[in-house]
Parts: sequence; structure tokens; C-alpha cells
Amino acid sequence: MIEIGSRRPAPQDAVDLLLDCHTRIRTFSRLASRIAEARGVAEEEIADSAARVRRYFSVALPLHVADEEESILPRLVGRDPVLDAALARMEAEHDGHDEDVGRLIALCGALADAPASLSDLREDLGGVAARLVRAFDEHLRAEEEAVFPALRGLLPPAERDAIFAEIRARRRSP
Repeated sequence: MIEIGSRRPAPQDAVDLLLDCHTRIRTFSRLASRIAEARGVAEEEIADSAARVRRYFSVALPLHVADEEESILPRLVGRDPVLDAALARMEAEHDGHDEDVGRLIALCGALADAPASLSDLREDLGGVAARLVRAFDEHLRAEEEAVFPALRGLLPPAERDAIFAEIRARRRSP
């Protein structure tokens, strides 16, 4: 079976929500790698796993990017030059992930529809997944080391609460 991980306790603030998103980004990028490496796995499981990866990266990841670029970046920019550099990097890397994320979504869509095509798509999927695992690991670590502590350290509770509410609201939008 291709597993995707376990659940964490309920988030208490915006940083917890963002960390949960980061856990899912890591989980689903690695799930894509495991799909590429799968041998002797039932086609139904390949299709289901690929559909989950496609859904995560086409629906949830864009929401997470919006969380960071619409709720966090405007509140933190201009407070510290080192933080500004981290925020600029964050935003540039979001754009830099687009091509590989789009390719991953397309490959997983193809596998969800035709899991028997895994042998034909394995190399492409494995390459894209490996690039994304590396890129996301570095990107997420940088955010966790620079941006997330700034959220808790530089923003008053009311602003952190507003970010928390905005993140939740994005997930309730149709």
C-alpha cells in the first residue's frame, strides 16, 4: 500500500496551520516519488494515489501559496532587510515551482485515468517528483527558519489571528 502519513493535533495558530500545509507538501511530493517507484501495486491503488497527488497540488497547494503571498507577505514586508530577502526568495520560488508542479499534476492525472501507463510514465514522474522533493525541502525549511518565527515574533496577536482566519476562510471558499 502507498501510505501518505498520519495526522497531527489541531492547529492553534496560523503558524501551526502553515506547518500542517508544509507537512502535506512534503507528504504528497514524496507520495509522487513512491508512485514512480511502485512495482507490483494494484492499478486501483496507483490510480487512487495519483488522484490524491493531483488533487493536492492542483487545489491545496495554490491555497497555501495564497496564504503566504496574500496574508503573510504584506504583513511582514518592510520590517527587516533579512526578512525581506527571505520573503522575496519565498515568492520567487513559488513561481519557480510552477512548471514542475504543472507537470506533476498532468502526469498524476494521466495515471489516475490510466494507471497501467505507469511503466511509460515512471521515469518522467520520478524525475519531476525528485526535483520537487528537493526544491520543496529547501523552500519549506527556509520559510520555517525565517518567515514563521517572524510571524510569531513580529506580529501582534490580532494580526496573527487575522491570518489564521484568512487561511481558514480560503479553505471554505467554493
